[in-house]
Amino acid sequence: MTSFAATPALETIVDFALSHETEWPRSMYYSDGAYVGNVEWNETGPWTEIIGPVAERGGPAGVILHRGDRVAEWGDADRPDMTFSIAKSYLSVLVGLAVKDGLIPDLDEPVRARVDGPYFSISHNAGITWRHMLQMNSEWRGEIFGKDDQVDHYRQIGVGADNSRKGQLREVGRPGSHYEYNDVRINALAYALLRRFEQPLPEVLRERIMNRIGASNGWRWEGYSTSWVDIGGARVQSVTGGGHWGGGMFISANDHAKFGLFIRQNGVWEGEQILPEDWMKQSLEPTPTLDKYGFLWWLNRGCDANPKLPSTAFSALGAGGNCLWINPEDDVVAVMRWLNPADHQVFLERLVGAIAR
Repeated sequence: MTSFAATPALETIVDFALSHETEWPRSMYYSDGAYVGNVEWNETGPWTEIIGPVAERGGPAGVILHRGDRVAEWGDADRPDMTFSIAKSYLSVLVGLAVKDGLIPDLDEPVRARVDGPYFSISHNAGITWRHMLQMNSEWRGEIFGKDDQVDHYRQIGVGADNSRKGQLREVGRPGSHYEYNDVRINALAYALLRRFEQPLPEVLRERIMNRIGASNGWRWEGYSTSWVDIGGARVQSVTGGGHWGGGMFISANDHAKFGLFIRQNGVWEGEQILPEDWMKQSLEPTPTLDKYGFLWWLNRGCDANPKLPSTAFSALGAGGNCLWINPEDDVVAVMRWLNPADHQVFLERLVGAIAR
């Protein structure tokens, strides 16, 4: 696909993105048959089976919006691709809708107060709140859809992550005491949210947000072959917070950009406040257990903050080099697909410099 940039400075940004593609194979499987996620996270043992759909990825793609105007685009920005953990930030926004609807009247109320069944009923999980689940410090313990939370014990993410201990059993603490990036716990949150809406989460997202903001019909949000549940007598699939074992959100750069603009506008579209007015403010407050994390959003805050980028900037990040970056200070929304994660910060620093010219 052709690319364009509104200024010579942005042209260099586009060239950088096109020339720094992720090392992940486009098939999503290495030559020995290993799934990219299993290799990325050094995953071995009884919970490695891929149980959701996987699709071959496209090449580098992206979109940059400045003050709502499209100022750069590269690759196939209309191609729906797996987006891995960016789905978590969409899930966070759906929690905001549930709060607005009164389905979750208090984020500090235990999830078990409104979601019955086994996942939040054991004594250790009984005190887990919606806030804990959003902050990734719930210390939820158990198995859901055939995956045990132990699989992500000691997990690290990001460039240079050390996952040599990943999957070793860790003694979990009280809810709210320890941050751990754990996809099984996110799947438990998605299930709990499904139980509150009593409607498939992709339908809620499509009806309440994506159709409103003019997103395409090409995106989809998948669960696992094991995640079908009964909701009001109907068989419904509970979705996942990423593509760790397949599944997750398959979406284009253009649809990400529209969603990012919606978030940049504080959940307002065409004059209507769709999200609670204070939802994004709450979502972007650093958590007590990780100062660069909010409600399933990554912040440029704390000891790891990049001083060359605005402190108010925040991101939805997905493995393999997927990023939705929102910079309120400069009114920028940027989507990068399949950009080598080691080059993300350089890309963003150059983007800030190009916009400032």
